[in-house]
Amino acid sequence: QVQLVESGGGVVQAGGSLRLSCAASGRTFSTYAMGWFRQAPGKERVFVAAYRWTAGRTYYADSVKGRFTISRDNAKNTVYLQMNSLKPEDTAVYYCAARTSALATSITRADEYNYWGQGTQVTVSS
Repeated sequence: QVQLVESGGGVVQAGGSLRLSCAASGRTFSTYAMGWFRQAPGKERVFVAAYRWTAGRTYYADSVKGRFTISRDNAKNTVYLQMNSLKPEDTAVYYCAARTSALATSITRADEYNYWGQGTQVTVSS
């Protein structure tokens, strides 16, 4: 019902910036929340940031608060993740996710999201 496509990943020096985009198509009118998760090699997929669509509220992991900003473009059904002051530990595959109904528990839980993008690689060199 919802398709997600991420873009904007790449290689950047520590201290640099990248902006990731996630474009949603399909039944986008039903979107309740969209979020970003990341997974480094050999590690669990973890929460990065999320946007509760109708409420306009944002959520951030402590590790990225103050450096990353999630935003939305309602007309384009797109969310962005502006990543500034990047660190080598930010290196991971970044995934966009969408929730199409009210949350059962927490916007930070990966298992709350029912649609996922393919992921985009972000590499931060020291």
